[in-house]
Amino acid sequence: MGRIESVKRKGKATDAVIESKDQRWHCRNRITLVFGSNDIEELETYTYEEHSVKFQTVKFHQAKSKAIEEILDNCIDEYYRGHVTEIHTFLSEDQKMVTIEDNGIGFPLDKIPQVYSEFRTGSKFKDEETDEKGFLHRTLGQNGLGAAATCLTADEFKVTVKHYNSKKEQTVTFIDGALQAKKTKAKVFEGHSGVKVSVVLSKEVYKDNKIDIDLLRKRIIDLAYNNPGLAFYFNGEKYHYTKGLYELAQRVDEKNAQHFGDDVIVYETENSKGKKVKGKIDISLSFTIDKSSEERERFISFVNSTPTYDGGFHHDKIKRVFINSIKDKLERQAKKDKIKLVDNDILTGITFVLGITMPNPRFESQTKRKLVRDAQLEKVIDDFMTKHVDKFIRKNKDYLDIIIERAKSRHKYQDLKDAASKARKQKKQRVEKLLDANERKRRDLCTLFICEGDSAIGGLRSSRNKLYQGGIALRGKPMNVAQATIKDILANQEFLDIMSSVGLVLGQEADPKQMRFANIVFLADSDVDGGHINTLLTNFFFQFWPELYTMGAIQIAKAPLFEVVTDKKTHYFESDVELEKFKESTAEKIKEIYRNKGLGEMSPEAWKWVLSKEKYTKIEIESSSKAKQMLNICFGKDASLRKELLMDINEGEATSVTRGKTNEETSAHGDYNSGSDKPKKTTSSAIKAPAKKATSKKAPAKKAPASKATTKKVAKKVKETKPSKSAKNKKGVLADMVNYVD
Repeated sequence: MGRIESVKRKGKATDAVIESKDQRWHCRNRITLVFGSNDIEELETYTYEEHSVKFQTVKFHQAKSKAIEEILDNCIDEYYRGHVTEIHTFLSEDQKMVTIEDNGIGFPLDKIPQVYSEFRTGSKFKDEETDEKGFLHRTLGQNGLGAAATCLTADEFKVTVKHYNSKKEQTVTFIDGALQAKKTKAKVFEGHSGVKVSVVLSKEVYKDNKIDIDLLRKRIIDLAYNNPGLAFYFNGEKYHYTKGLYELAQRVDEKNAQHFGDDVIVYETENSKGKKVKGKIDISLSFTIDKSSEERERFISFVNSTPTYDGGFHHDKIKRVFINSIKDKLERQAKKDKIKLVDNDILTGITFVLGITMPNPRFESQTKRKLVRDAQLEKVIDDFMTKHVDKFIRKNKDYLDIIIERAKSRHKYQDLKDAASKARKQKKQRVEKLLDANERKRRDLCTLFICEGDSAIGGLRSSRNKLYQGGIALRGKPMNVAQATIKDILANQEFLDIMSSVGLVLGQEADPKQMRFANIVFLADSDVDGGHINTLLTNFFFQFWPELYTMGAIQIAKAPLFEVVTDKKTHYFESDVELEKFKESTAEKIKEIYRNKGLGEMSPEAWKWVLSKEKYTKIEIESSSKAKQMLNICFGKDASLRKELLMDINEGEATSVTRGKTNEETSAHGDYNSGSDKPKKTTSSAIKAPAKKATSKKAPAKKAPASKATTKKVAKKVKETKPSKSAKNKKGVLADMVNYVD
C-alpha cells in the first residue's frame, strides 16, 4: 500500500456535527426509506369499474397507500396462519380515518405498545418458522417495521386487541406519532376476538392526509381475488370471490378469459441448522387473449397478495418460458413461411393474471413493488409452465395462426419500409434499360410498353412516337409474385426498374400525379410464352396496385401473328381464326402470307400497326375478391386447385372475374402514326372479354393465287413457326387460365 500524503490546512478545522435521532424522528422525516415516495406520482395500473377492469394512469401516493396497507397486511398474515375469515374496512366521510378489523386471535395485550410504536418488533422474523402442518410460514410482513411506521407517522392511531387466549381486550390510543399513549383497562370481551385499528395519518408528514377511496377499494378487491377463502367488507359492501384470480381475468375480459393452471408445489429445503423443512408455493395463472388487439402484454400480478406493479423476476420467467414454448411449437411453420418470430408477435394482446404465495419472498424494497430472483421459485415456474403449456397450445390453435399472421404482417411492414427507402434511392438513379418518352409536362398522356426481350425494344425504338411513348424490355419471364416475399421483389432488378420507370412504390397506392406513365401496356409475343408473361405481369400489378385496374391504366397489346400482303394493301391478323375468315371473305388477291415468330421479326410496318391501332385490351376487374382468388389459384402453390379450375374451364363452368375493354373508341394514347401529336379521347362502353377459344386445327394457310415459289415460301414459314399441339397444351395452362387475354 502506498503512502498517504498529509493535507495542509489553514486554521482550525470544523468538526462534523454528529447527532442521534430517535426512531420517531427518523420515520417522520425520512418516510421514503420506509414507505417509498411521499409525493403524488402517476402510476400505470388498473382500476375496477362496476363489472370490468380499466387500464389507466392514476394519481398515486405511494407512502400513504403503503401506510394503510401495512395494517391490512397484518390481517392477511393472520389469515395465512389460519386464524382469520373476515376483514372489515371503513373509511370516514371526510376520508381521513381508516378503520380495519379482523376476527383473528389477537395477541398478548402487554405487547401492544411494542408492536405499534417500536421498530424491529413482530412475530415474523424467523424465516424458518413453520405452521401446524410443518410448512414454512408465508407472510406479507417480514421486517417488524410496517405497522409501527404507520403509528409513528399518524396523528391518531387507535388499536383494540381482543386476545382469544386470555379472553380479554384492551384499547391503546397513540397521539401525534406515539408521543402520547392512552390506555384503557383490560377487560373481558364479548363476541369475536381479533384486532381493530383506526388511523388518521399525520398531515405534517404526508402533506395531505386524505385517503383516496377508489385506490383503497381497489386494494381490498385485489386482496379478495387473491384470497378466495376470505371475505372482505368495505364500508359494509362485501367482496368475496370463490374462483380467485380466474374471476379477475373474467372481469378483465370475460369473453377471452381462460384458466392456465393452479398448482400447489411442495418442496424440501434445509434450514440454517441443517434440518430439513417443507415449503409450499401456490401459483395461479389465468390469461385473457384479445386476438384483435395491438396492445403490448399486460401483467396483473401478486406475490403473497401484494401487487407487484414494477414486475420483477416472476414476470420475466413466466414470459420467457411461455414465449420459448410457443416458438418451439411454431418453429417449423416459421421456417416454411420464411419469418422469424419475435416476443411481441406472441405476447401482443395478452393479459397475464398471476398470483404467487410463497415463504419469505424477497423484494427490492419495503414498498414490495418488485420481486427479486428466488432459486426455488424459478424451478417451480419452470415445472408449472411445462406442465400446462401443451394443454394451452392444444386449446388455442387459432391463436397460433394469429401469431404467424402477425409475424407475416410485421415482416411485410418492415419490407415495405425498406421498399419505400429503396424506391427513394432508386428514384435518384437512372433506369438503364428505360426508353423514356420525351414529354415532360403532360406525363398523363404517356404510355409505357413493357416488352418481351431486347429485340422487341429495338423495333419499338424505331417505330414509336417519341413524345408520348416509352418502353422497357423484360429479361425473360418475370417473377411469380404470388410465391415471393417483399424482400424477393426488392432483390429483383427487373421489377425495381419497372416501378422506378412508372413511379410506383410497394406498399403505397398508385398516385396518378406521381406516375411518370399514365398507361402501362404489356407487349409480348402472340404465343404461349407471351400469354404467360402477360398474366405474370397482370398478377404483379394487381397484387400491389389493384387501383391501377380501376383507373384503366393496365392494358395488353397483341402483336400480329400473320402479315398478309394483297394486291391492295397489307393486312395484320392476331390469330388463325381471323386469317381464315379473311381468306374466305376477301376479294383481294393474296400475294404473300408471313407468320411472325415474335416481336423481333416484325416488319417496321407491322410495328407501326401495333403502336397505332386502337385495339389494346384494357383490363378491368369486375370483382376484386374473385380476381384475387383466381390469381391465387393460378399462381399459388396448390396445383390441385389449378387442375380443378382447368376441369371447370373444359366443362364450361369457369366464371369470368375480369373484362377486357378495347381502345377502338377509348384510347389513352391516340393514333400516333396518323399525323396527330396528341391522343384522341372519346368514350365507349365496355366489351366483355371472350371466353377461352378452342385452338384452331385447320391447316396453317391455304394457298393463295400466287406464284408456286411464293406459295412454297409461305407454307414453309407457317410450318416452321407454328407451335406443336403438345407444346400448347403444356405451356398454355397459365396463359389461358384467366380471361384477361384472349
